[in-house]
Amino acid sequence: MSWQSPDGWHTDPAGVGNDFAGPRASVDNAMSDSRQRADNSADTVDLMTSTVDPLHTAIEPGILYFGTPVVLISTDNEDGSVNLAPMSSAFWLGWRAVIGLNARSKTTENLVRARECVLNLPSDAMAANVDRLALTTGSDPVPPVKVQRGYRFEPDKFGVAGLTPVASEVVGPPRVAECPVNLEAVVEDVRSLAAEDDVQRGKILVLELRIVRVHVHDDIRMEATNDRIDPDAWRPLIMSFQQLYGLGPRVHQSTLAQVPERLYRGPDIERARTL
Repeated sequence: MSWQSPDGWHTDPAGVGNDFAGPRASVDNAMSDSRQRADNSADTVDLMTSTVDPLHTAIEPGILYFGTPVVLISTDNEDGSVNLAPMSSAFWLGWRAVIGLNARSKTTENLVRARECVLNLPSDAMAANVDRLALTTGSDPVPPVKVQRGYRFEPDKFGVAGLTPVASEVVGPPRVAECPVNLEAVVEDVRSLAAEDDVQRGKILVLELRIVRVHVHDDIRMEATNDRIDPDAWRPLIMSFQQLYGLGPRVHQSTLAQVPERLYRGPDIERARTL
């Protein structure tokens, strides 16, 4: 289900025989036509609103997974056993994470009840381990919507995935030893997504998590620093339209990277030190 760009970026060096010279040429032609029409019109035309778009088609995909990092969430079940679940609806702001989960999943149930977890970030080398968890659930019985999608109940998620649990420092659930990044976290807020919609209300929850400990493998730390991750060494596993991908090499030097990382440090870091 992955999408690849059409082979239309290459133009004919001789300048002949090209019915389609690529997106840039199409845009230039469209804009040229618009300018010509504007020149021939007695009225002033706003080119930004009148230009024909030759590149896009309106579609209705079932999902909008354009690429986000995979997360293995470890939580404690009510009987003291451990659940481990893959997901990729997550993003971070400072030492806060926002995740989206099915309201009836075992992970969601555990988070709402126990208010803590570990966000374990696998590298691209762990794709096979993650994939072993893809159609498993810690819920027994399996919810009807997951039965329809082929899920099965699995009580030993760590064993199935071939991963090793290690003790956390602050929260109860264990960390995943093989994951280069472990983020111990506590739940600060839980909200319903699409609360205004009668059909969707209560089916998906958005949870705000506060990070209380960050553990990383030394091989992804930036040299000559204490608290920075080397983005060239960190190779996260990415989910894009249900497929697993790795992160490619850096494609451009970022101007944003000129801002010292210390200027982003917020009060949650100091708060975590007190735990």
